[in-house]
Amino acid sequence: MPSLTATATRSVRAGTKFLRGLVNTEHPLLVHIVPIRRCNIDCGYCNEYDKVSPPISFEVMARRIDKLAELGTSVVAFSGGEPMLHPQLDDLIRRIRRHGMMAGLITNGYFLVEKRIKELNEAGLDYLQISIDNVIPDEVSKKSLKVLDPKLQLLARHAEFQVNINSVLGGGIKNPDDARTINRRARELGFTTSIGIIHDGLGQLKPLAPPERAVYDEVSRLINRKSQVLANIYSGIRDFQLNLVDGKPNDWWCRAGARYLYICERGLVHYCSQQRGAPGIPIEKYTKADIVREFNAPKSCAPMCTIGCVHRVSFMDHWRRPQTGGYSI
Repeated sequence: MPSLTATATRSVRAGTKFLRGLVNTEHPLLVHIVPIRRCNIDCGYCNEYDKVSPPISFEVMARRIDKLAELGTSVVAFSGGEPMLHPQLDDLIRRIRRHGMMAGLITNGYFLVEKRIKELNEAGLDYLQISIDNVIPDEVSKKSLKVLDPKLQLLARHAEFQVNINSVLGGGIKNPDDARTINRRARELGFTTSIGIIHDGLGQLKPLAPPERAVYDEVSRLINRKSQVLANIYSGIRDFQLNLVDGKPNDWWCRAGARYLYICERGLVHYCSQQRGAPGIPIEKYTKADIVREFNAPKSCAPMCTIGCVHRVSFMDHWRRPQTGGYSI
C-alpha cells in the first residue's frame, strides 16, 4: 500500500487542484482519454470497446496530453477499451506527471502482475480504479472477484498509488449481494471503495429493484463513514445517487465539455462516453472559448444521467452560474 509520505504528497497535490478549480472555471478538472479502443474481455453492458483497434501512437497521444496541459487540466485518466494494452502507457503517464497534472488509470485489472504494478509506481501513477461486477464471472461480465482477487492482493502489497474498487448494481448484474461482498473485500485490503449504478446503452438510468436498493443503502453507509478524498472522483454524492436509485430525474447543471472531457481514440472531445458526437471538436483545436460555451450550455440528457464522474466534477460548480441558452444535445 502507499507510504504515508506518498499519500500525503498526493493529497496535497489533489487539494491544490481542488482549490484552483474553485477559483477558476475555465479549465477541465477531469479528462478521460482513450489510448486504445481494444479490450481483452467483453462485458455484456459495455459499448466502449472493440476487438481490433490498434493503439494510438505515442506521438499522437503525447500531443493530446500536451494540449490538455495547455488548457490547464487538473487530472488526466486513461480509459478504454483496456488502456493497459497500450505498449507505451508508462511513458504517457510520465508525460502527464511532467506537466504537473495528476495521472489516473481505469482498468479491468487483468494485466496487473507484480512487475507491472512496480512499473506503474515508477511511472508516477496517482490513482487506479477497477470496477468489479460480480463474485463469479457470468455471461454479462468477466470482471469478477474470483478472477481479480489475486490481483487485488498484489496491489495491496506493491502499489504506491491510490486504489479504488468500484462495485456495481443494475444493468443485468444478477446477484446484488455481490456488491456487498466486493466492497467488504476491498476494505479488508485497505482500498477505498465506491458503488455505482450501471447505465443502459445511452447512459440513462434504470431504477433499482428493492433487493438492489437494500444492498446499495448498506454499502453506501459503510463508504460514507470515512472520508475518501481521492476516491471522491468516483464515490457517490448522496442526494444525486438516491434519486438515481429511485429512478427519479436530477436537477443539476452538467458541465461536460468544460470541466469534464471525454476524448475518444480519434482525438475528438465528447460530453461523455455515452454522448459521443457533441461537441465533436478535435482536442488539438479545443480552446478556452469552447470550455466557456459548454460550461454554460445545458444538456438535455442530464436529468436522467447516471454518468457519475461527470456529475461529481460538475457538482463543484453547482453554486455558480445557471446554464442558459438552450440544450446542446
